[in-house]
Amino acid sequence: MKKMLPWLITILLSITLIAIVAIILFRSLFNDNAGEKEAKEPVKIEVLSAKERVEVTSELKEFRRNLKDPEYVVIMNFAFQLDNKKTKADFDQLLEIEIKPIISRTIADMTAEELNGSKGEDALESKLLNLINPAIPKGKLVKVEITDFIISEL
Repeated sequence: MKKMLPWLITILLSITLIAIVAIILFRSLFNDNAGEKEAKEPVKIEVLSAKERVEVTSELKEFRRNLKDPEYVVIMNFAFQLDNKKTKADFDQLLEIEIKPIISRTIADMTAEELNGSKGEDALESKLLNLINPAIPKGKLVKVEITDFIISEL
């Protein structure tokens, strides 16, 4: 027993030290992340009047594309809200040569079931927002809305 006592004390001390270090690391990692989240200012949403919204909104009308399933075709109208008038002017110049192909490729990979309902439309809108934003040289796309939507079977 006398020979085992030093070993038991050593093992208990090492387990205690490991537990203390683990607790300190755990707290420091999670407290840093929580502190960063609290330190950030809340996002301020700028409310635009109807006239201002029209000035920064670009439309794409009568966009037609067949879906992944060749039996279906979709006809859509889109409204793209941008952050300012200059961004809208740049966006309008890129609409035919860069924005339409992005929309076309995105819709080409979707099925009629994926587009059905508000969840499908929301998914398409958010996907387009994420894909189009990097294509805009200055400024950003704030919102994508589907204003008209028809799926037809051929």
